[in-house]
Amino acid sequence: MNKPTLIALKTLTWIACLYPLAILVYGAVQNDLGPDPTGNIEFSTGLAALRMLVISLAITPLRKLSPRLSFLIKFRRLLGLFAFFYASIHLIAYIGLYASFDPNTILQDIAKRRFITVGVLAWLLLVPLALTSTTAAIKRLGGKRWSQLHKLVYVAVCLGLLHYWWQVKTGVLTPLGITLVMAALFIARPLLDWWKAKRAARLRPA
Repeated sequence: MNKPTLIALKTLTWIACLYPLAILVYGAVQNDLGPDPTGNIEFSTGLAALRMLVISLAITPLRKLSPRLSFLIKFRRLLGLFAFFYASIHLIAYIGLYASFDPNTILQDIAKRRFITVGVLAWLLLVPLALTSTTAAIKRLGGKRWSQLHKLVYVAVCLGLLHYWWQVKTGVLTPLGITLVMAALFIARPLLDWWKAKRAARLRPA
């Protein structure tokens, strides 16, 4: 892929990633965040974080499908950092708008409300991934250890989905779509590895 096309795609990715924030900021300026502004902020940022995590995890299976899609790796770190960005806003909004920065309320919620417990755990798992997302961190840790550490993203996204399911009311199926997409990605990875190994064996000279 030539450089101008890559720059254009990265620009579009930035715009797409900033879109949920822009909508919230515009709504706040216009005083148009609905009857429950805090809930709107929480839902929008949490969903944005989950979506970006899932899209970033879709990059590896897509690259395995075709060498032509190898350029997608250049977008994975950006999507992962934006996921952490929105997850952090999600957490800060809870701390400031729901818990009013009261440590006792926060600790009680973490201990008693399971969706908050798993949500905080998901965010904590994303912290070391965000901190080690640089090229310097990869060199410092070594490729193997870095890769093992970043497998935590799968645990984080599962906890994020659980947080989503436990937060909605019983019978509400809003989280189903993104859960099915993530399940498909989990299934696709070993299937693609098997397909690639079989294809390589078939093409190998006798």
